[in-house]
Amino acid sequence: MKVDAITPKTKKYFYTYEQYEDEGKGTDTLVNDILSDPEFPELTELTIGDWGGCWEDGCQKIIDEIVDHAERFSHIQGLFIGDMDYEECEVSWIIQGNYSRLWAALPHLKALTIKGSTDLSLGDIRHENLESLTIICGGLPEAVIGQIENAKLPNLKKLLLYIGIEDYGFDGNADTIKALLENTDFPKLEYLGIVDSEIQDQLTQIVLDSKYMNLIHTLDLSNGTLTDKGGELLLKKLPDYPNIKKLDVHYNYLTDEVARKLEALPINTDTSERNKPWEYKGESYMNAMLTE
Repeated sequence: MKVDAITPKTKKYFYTYEQYEDEGKGTDTLVNDILSDPEFPELTELTIGDWGGCWEDGCQKIIDEIVDHAERFSHIQGLFIGDMDYEECEVSWIIQGNYSRLWAALPHLKALTIKGSTDLSLGDIRHENLESLTIICGGLPEAVIGQIENAKLPNLKKLLLYIGIEDYGFDGNADTIKALLENTDFPKLEYLGIVDSEIQDQLTQIVLDSKYMNLIHTLDLSNGTLTDKGGELLLKKLPDYPNIKKLDVHYNYLTDEVARKLEALPINTDTSERNKPWEYKGESYMNAMLTE
């Protein structure tokens, strides 16, 4: 097993392709290898990368064994499952798992990050201490969004969702996100990220009309097809919310003029990675960032 020491209290565990192919390493061995690491009891954050054959075998075995050894994982406050780049596995190929048993098993967990949405299920989300939930994917299924919509997370401070596109799993529409923001109850939310969408202008309007605008200090609408239409909405609405201190719209389709106006707002604003639509057979196209 390969181990990267990210910080003194954080480690990433993963297998190389050779370990998977030649040594038989995979989901059956990963948790045991983690527990065998003498430094593991001192960690506060755990990152799991390529578990070997992640395009063939999901991480359910890993999730289940974490639950089965919950007492030995009780010190972990941050968990990231699926941290791998495209050279290891395209995000749409990562086979995820069912996290429904994890909530009760790790009551001290404060941050959960999941990469990949194939076969992903969050179950009945109930957790008193979780402060951050991030899902990175090319397309977030409506069923998973519905599970988040019904979540009981009274201390959630950060919600970051990659919405993605239909070809990679997003089977909802703008109304799906509207319902999510209307029906969730996250009274301590500080960071709201609805990102990586090909309908980013529509979602910008929905976010700006949501109840969370009065709560959050960070608004993240990055990595999507935000155009001047969405940019003008932000220019019009953001002055009404002095609580917002940071706006992230990096990777966008804004013109330089609107980007400069956003940067002139009295908040920390990121308008970098501006793109231009591309033409094909007389049609104009824009792509969200994480669409492979």
